[in-house]
Amino acid sequence: MSRLPPRVTIVDVGPRDGLQNEKSHVATGHKVELVHRLQAAGLHEIEVTSFVSPKWVPQMGDNAAVMAGLQRQAGVRYSVLVPNLKGLEAALPTQPDEIVVFGAASEAFSQRNINCGIDESIERFRPVVEGARAAGIKVRGAVSCALGCPYQGEVSLDDVERVVTLMKGIGVQHVGIADTIGVGTPRRAQAALERALKHYPLAEVSGHFHDTYGQALANIYACLELGVFTFDTSIAGLGGCPYAKGATGNVATEDVVFMLHGLGIETGLDLDALVDAGAFISGVLGRPPVSRAGKALLTKREKAAA
Repeated sequence: MSRLPPRVTIVDVGPRDGLQNEKSHVATGHKVELVHRLQAAGLHEIEVTSFVSPKWVPQMGDNAAVMAGLQRQAGVRYSVLVPNLKGLEAALPTQPDEIVVFGAASEAFSQRNINCGIDESIERFRPVVEGARAAGIKVRGAVSCALGCPYQGEVSLDDVERVVTLMKGIGVQHVGIADTIGVGTPRRAQAALERALKHYPLAEVSGHFHDTYGQALANIYACLELGVFTFDTSIAGLGGCPYAKGATGNVATEDVVFMLHGLGIETGLDLDALVDAGAFISGVLGRPPVSRAGKALLTKREKAAA
């Protein structure tokens, strides 16, 4: 068996990627409370909000208020997603520790989503990256649809690598390979991350897996075998997949942590506190957590209390 990394860094994207798809408005105070619960559970990497136009993503219209409401903890990196220079200009006064830019590995997705090709979409981010780095802010890039596209289907490994190199070319410091629609399987996930590892060091490559087809944990394990030790997850499994109606979205933080702890891998995270955080935000949304580990542990608690 290949040696797995002794410690894994979890980036919780629930407050941003998870909540942005919610139809019902989530109060600013609840968003802030969620971030506070996540950092109390030991998370050091939290994707808080995005500075996109509220016309397109109304849920993120309170981005500056959420950032202002945070009681920041030393050692915690608060990141925000920005789609363009206007977004960066709005984000900078809120003092994020990191900004996230994005580009699809699928030409069809890029055209349908933002009305331009891949090369142009990445080039648009050049002044954003330059502006962030000039302000001393780290830049993380997400390569979406790296393992499949809702419009064109298959996405080649060469296309994934091309976007990785384009991101490196504009100064992006960390690259995440994202299975946006959750169709990836373990060998395919490994192959995509291997392409990123040709251009970025191990510490600056991460995996972002959706659980639409129930493959996310298997894909994460396959990437652990490569030595990759940074993964995006979402508390309570927040975030549906807009391209597969009714499908689950991001892999649940609780499920990933349960697996990692079972493998003897350190995360620095308190699973019980994560379950509480997941129960809190699920209660706000009026539904049970999607996380299987979360549901199982909550049931176990109820039985013990009875």
